[in-house]
Amino acid sequence: MDTDQLTSPTRPECDLSIVVPLFNEEESLPELMSWIDRVLTGRTYEVVFVDDGSSDGSWQVVQGLKERYSNKVVGISFARNQGKSAALHTGFKVVKGKVVITMDADLQDSPEEVPELERRILEEGYDLVSGWKKKRHDPITKTVPTKLYNWATRRVSGIHLHDFNCGLKAYRREVVQAVEVNGEMHRYIPVLAKQAGFSRIGEQVVQHQARKYGTTKFGLERFVNGFLDLLTIAFLGRFGHKPMHLFGVLGSLMFAGGFALFAGIGGYKLWALYSEVAARNIADISAFHLALAFMVMGLQLFLAGFVGELVTRNAPSRNVYLLKDTL
Repeated sequence: MDTDQLTSPTRPECDLSIVVPLFNEEESLPELMSWIDRVLTGRTYEVVFVDDGSSDGSWQVVQGLKERYSNKVVGISFARNQGKSAALHTGFKVVKGKVVITMDADLQDSPEEVPELERRILEEGYDLVSGWKKKRHDPITKTVPTKLYNWATRRVSGIHLHDFNCGLKAYRREVVQAVEVNGEMHRYIPVLAKQAGFSRIGEQVVQHQARKYGTTKFGLERFVNGFLDLLTIAFLGRFGHKPMHLFGVLGSLMFAGGFALFAGIGGYKLWALYSEVAARNIADISAFHLALAFMVMGLQLFLAGFVGELVTRNAPSRNVYLLKDTL
């Protein structure tokens, strides 16, 4: 679906936007919308439902909610399943609220938490407030890997949150418009926000509701993918705009080490010839091949850094910087 009509100035601004990515959640959507409307009675708000290629009747339910709640509901439907990150990214592009809340569609996130999350953004000055499901209604096969994943993310990112993957979060609109969520990076939005310059990140204990309908859409593979994404985001955060600082240094060190080893072997061979001392053929010395391998690998790493610099210097976002203020 083309989102240009949704980003049009004709859509009015509002106090609050709630982005709800969904996939095969037709049973829970009416109850979720009714719950949100009850909590936010008298408020100007919008709920952006992003249907991630559902194969059930979820989109028909969203259409019905649009007819019932009129301008309080915005619906976006993908032609096929793209993933939660794509759904959030698309929802973030169209929001009109000063504060943006994200929550899952399965009723495990309580809309009762929304007013307090919004208050902390507006009154306490946070850029982002992440929910912490301190008491979870999940099996041990899910809770133990989650604790390990959260520990690793804290160590790598330096952000002291207990539950990075909690779907219930609140943001200033400027934050969601500054970060680019792709792949499966929705788990690391706090890290992306910090890298973009939004460092006021808070946490709030929230209720974790037991699943009422259906089954979870995520398997154990998400933990493997999560750690791989963590390595990616750590690398991009440190070297994304300066790849030569990594590849150039490693390549130079490897090339220098290989060249020094090669020079030592060659020097010894020349000395042996000059002194008429019996010496092995250079090609028969294993260290000679190791030296060549180091030199070739070092050159390749250096060239990789050089190509990376060419790519980043020509990227459209290379010189886009977050401004704190202007006069």
